[in-house]
Amino acid sequence: MTDSPEISPVCSRFHRAIELIGSRWTGAILQTLLQGKSRYAAIKAAVPDITDRMLSERLRSLEAEGLVLRAVIPETPVKVEYELTRKGRELQDALREIASWAERWIPLEKETRETPRRPRGHADRPAPKVKHA
Repeated sequence: MTDSPEISPVCSRFHRAIELIGSRWTGAILQTLLQGKSRYAAIKAAVPDITDRMLSERLRSLEAEGLVLRAVIPETPVKVEYELTRKGRELQDALREIASWAERWIPLEKETRETPRRPRGHADRPAPKVKHA
């Protein structure tokens, strides 16, 4: 007989949602589009290390899920803009919470290599700064 409580199965809606926004680069694309309409090149410039192929694939996937709207503007040359739909914009609070959590718990890459740092909670003090020679 165990003392641990029974664990409920993960809700299939939650699992699908977390897999959707948790795909590599998807959160960064959504975060970029929360700033407003963007062209492909602007999104690519805002998302570090994403390839053209991956950006195109993620945008198509987000469009298929109804999170992103792709608008073709018939100019010369043709202009394509991407923007979040209402469904996509409603992720703003969730993404804001993830960003807040990341600020508290995820060190910057530079800090990871150079500065020892403990995760900070409300009562914790920041790790001391390390002086570099």
